[in-house]
Amino acid sequence: MMHMNPRRQQQLLLGLGPEAAPPTLDNFIVGDNHEPMARIRALGDPGAFDQIYLWGEPGCGRSHLLAGAREAALAAGRNVCFMRGSDLGGELNAPPGSLIIIDDVDTLDETAQITLFRTFNAARLVGLALLLAGDRPPLRLELREDLRTRIGAALIYEIHPLGDIEKAAALRHHATTRGMRIDDALIDYLLHHGRRDLPSLLWMLNEADQASLELKRPLTLPLLRDVLARNRQRTPELQPAVPMKEKEREHEPGAV
Repeated sequence: MMHMNPRRQQQLLLGLGPEAAPPTLDNFIVGDNHEPMARIRALGDPGAFDQIYLWGEPGCGRSHLLAGAREAALAAGRNVCFMRGSDLGGELNAPPGSLIIIDDVDTLDETAQITLFRTFNAARLVGLALLLAGDRPPLRLELREDLRTRIGAALIYEIHPLGDIEKAAALRHHATTRGMRIDDALIDYLLHHGRRDLPSLLWMLNEADQASLELKRPLTLPLLRDVLARNRQRTPELQPAVPMKEKEREHEPGAV
């Protein structure tokens, strides 16, 4: 367990890529998500039968939390059924007392929606806990009305993304664990010119560190700029998100 602030316990995702540590509840940066984290931790208890729905913007950590909940429940000896919405079919065979975890419920097809609805109905009878996640609040899910109502009756938590201060602290800590020397100007540049989600920022920091090692050069602002530009050409999805007002302005008459 790491302590980035003596008064506030935070969990850190230490790496990305093939060498990355697997997602757990202990390496997730909690930020403003203390209540859902406590609820999710409690699901490891085989006697807990809560029904929880998480939602939030891409990169907020929904999938990390679900994967961490799975590992925590298995470690506690609870049976877990874990799947993505697109993988759920016409049957869901879960022994009594199981924790059912389904990510991306917004991708459920018609057959899978019926399956999940039946699972909700059976949950109290056979002692099942449900942990679901999607990309939007229940009322905006394009699902059957009866299923949307069941999800809406669950404990609903929006997973809030980290603020820049917390992201900067995570980047500094990650740099330290890799033995990198990085100043605040580089972190500030990465926050303002990279992707907004923490996994992408950490991945880009790893790329910059690798380039520094290969070129035998210290990590400077010009080198970081080069790495960002090179990776945007190779991976267009790493382009920083454009604020809505800027997007709208691009289509205004006379916009440059």
